[in-house]
Amino acid sequence: MTFEDILVEIDEPVGIITLNRPGVLNALRNRLLSEFSRALVDLDEHNGVQAVVVTGAGEKAFAAGADIAELNAIATARTGVEQARRGQALTRQIERLRKPVIMAVNGFALGGGCEIAMAGDILIASDNAKFGQPEVNLGLLPGYGGSQRMTRLVGKGMAMYLCLTGEMIDAREALRIGLVQKVVPLPELMTEAKRIGTLIASKAPLAVAACKRAINGGAHLSIDDGLALEALEFGTLVDTEDIREGTRAFLEKRRPDWKGR
Repeated sequence: MTFEDILVEIDEPVGIITLNRPGVLNALRNRLLSEFSRALVDLDEHNGVQAVVVTGAGEKAFAAGADIAELNAIATARTGVEQARRGQALTRQIERLRKPVIMAVNGFALGGGCEIAMAGDILIASDNAKFGQPEVNLGLLPGYGGSQRMTRLVGKGMAMYLCLTGEMIDAREALRIGLVQKVVPLPELMTEAKRIGTLIASKAPLAVAACKRAINGGAHLSIDDGLALEALEFGTLVDTEDIREGTRAFLEKRRPDWKGR
């Protein structure tokens, strides 16, 4: 499939989506959101892809936010809700993808860019990365899930601080507060993202998908409901060919040959 605003590359077992509007710091116009969504569907269905990496073109930005011209054209509350829902649908699609999504953040991840990054399963940042929710500077609040995911990831107090001040933080501060899982030098960013994707791809695919469902689904449940969800996922995996292969391989001291069934 041909895209205008993104690039898609298959480097099995990893699929790579690059937000590709470097001249405008990879601003998230609606065309880009639509293409991103279609690419996720394609990669989720690709048999050779077991993990997805998302990054931004160039060294300056992952995505510096929404397209301001499109935001300025929103004329009514109804169309504003529709725009927010469009971005939220993409971030939920990322979370619900069967395959893990690794966000490789280079440069600015602001506004919608930060919101998309937070929807990933693992977030690594280059040492030049900057994160922020500066929507208050435009008379808005985060609309693609930022007010909700930021609170869940870093806590109410820090979410309030970042969303109310619009202040940017650097990669080290993002690591300190738990927004990102790892910081690496910029030249090493994609190598590390692919390494993590390849490592995950070497694991049992049904187990990886189950882990993702259990963590995302249980994160906001009571501990008892979360444990019940975990037990259901555990029980489903016990009745698969992969668990029998995995246990045999362990006993025979060899690498397992996963079948995904």
